Amino acid sequence: MDNSDVANGIDAFKAAFRRHAAGVAAITSVAPDGRPVGFTATSLASLAAVPPMATFNMAQVSSSWPAITVGNQIAIHMLGPHSRHLAETMAADHDLRFVGDHWKPTESGLPLLEGATAVMIGRIVDVHPVHNNAVVVVEIEHGILGDEDEALLYHERTYMRPIELEHESPSV
Repeated sequence: MDNSDVANGIDAFKAAFRRHAAGVAAITSVAPDGRPVGFTATSLASLAAVPPMATFNMAQVSSSWPAITVGNQIAIHMLGPHSRHLAETMAADHDLRFVGDHWKPTESGLPLLEGATAVMIGRIVDVHPVHNNAVVVVEIEHGILGDEDEALLYHERTYMRPIELEHESPSV
C-alpha cells in the first residue's frame, strides 16, 4: 500500500467495510402505532447458542427505530439470492416496504416475509445505544426453515452470491 491509498478515518472506514462482504438479513417488527416496519441488516451476528441469542446494529434515526424496544417481538429473515427482492424491498422507501403480497402478518401482527431461507422469531432483551446508533440483542424463541438457497452477500454496494474456492497449494 502506498501513501495514495491513505484516507481519513471516516473515508477509510467506509471503504474498508464496502470491501468486507456480509450476509444479508431482513428484520421486521411492529411499531407502537401497529404498522409493520422492516429494514435490511448486514450486521447480524450470533451472540450465544444457549440461550439462543443474536445481535444486530441499527441507526436510531431509522424509520423502524420506534419498534426497537426491550420486550418487543421481531422476526429475523435470512436471505439468499432467490429472496434478493426482499432485501431490495426492505432497503427501499419505508412507506413502500409492506406494499404487496411478499409478506403476511402473524396472529400478533408480526410481519413475516415470504421466501426467506430461515426466519428466527424472538424478543428484544437489550438495546445498547452508542452515539446515534444501537446494538440490539435478541433472544430467539422459535424459527421457521424455508427453502435452501445459497447465501446472499453484500459487497462493494452490490448483492452477490458466494462461489466455492478450489483448494490451492501454497506457492513455494
